[in-house]
Amino acid sequence: MNTKLQSRWWILLPACTLAILVWTYQPTSQPSPPPSSFPSTHAVDIEAAYQERLSGITVEVTGRVERLLPDDREGSNHQRFILRLPSGRTVLIAHNIDLAPRAPVSAGDAVTVRGEYEYNEKGGVIHWTHHDPEGKRPGGWIRFHDHEYR
Repeated sequence: MNTKLQSRWWILLPACTLAILVWTYQPTSQPSPPPSSFPSTHAVDIEAAYQERLSGITVEVTGRVERLLPDDREGSNHQRFILRLPSGRTVLIAHNIDLAPRAPVSAGDAVTVRGEYEYNEKGGVIHWTHHDPEGKRPGGWIRFHDHEYR
């Protein structure tokens, strides 16, 4: 191999190794949910994403609406609320109501959300909780009372 190709190889090898490690990471323990919470089959995914400061991953979580926030009216309109996960962590839900119907949730309601997680120090944001009009990414939704708002 020529020198230029060799130098690129040594850059790509650690980057690929790191990507594989992040992709295959499985936490060794999961925090026990408080007794009053309910099960979530994907809570570990969001916990691992938060711990590793990952973004752009599809998650599906169940939690209780802790607080409704005013709609975000900058750019696309988004319904916003804080969801408390069984682990105790909170995450902001940003649901695009220009592309999907508003989910009629209230504080205390149990909901399941599928969307794309973005890390931030406050616990993160789940957005893309609706269909993708261009069909380039998996569709998300908010499930409430056996109805999906997508």
